[in-house]
Amino acid sequence: MRHQPQVLTSFSKKVYAVVAKIPKGKTLTYGEVAKRAGAPNAARAVGTALSKNFDPKIPCHRVVRKDGGMGGYNRGGSRKKLGLLQKEGAL
Repeated sequence: MRHQPQVLTSFSKKVYAVVAKIPKGKTLTYGEVAKRAGAPNAARAVGTALSKNFDPKIPCHRVVRKDGGMGGYNRGGSRKKLGLLQKEGAL
């Protein structure tokens, strides 16, 4: 399935820049990403931005909930996200 390119907001660009720097085997919470993107109270907005990401260079599977839950993953669901993180040694 092909996805239409989206027009990114400045916040989404900041979020993607932060997430692109998360090394393999590491994770950040949605709140940590929000803080690093300059909007510490925007954890939900981080989730929204990542739900629209279809660029494989942005490892959005490395962003998790602060309670340890997986959160969403638009490329196969939370089970797929968990598997990727286990494969990378993040869990």
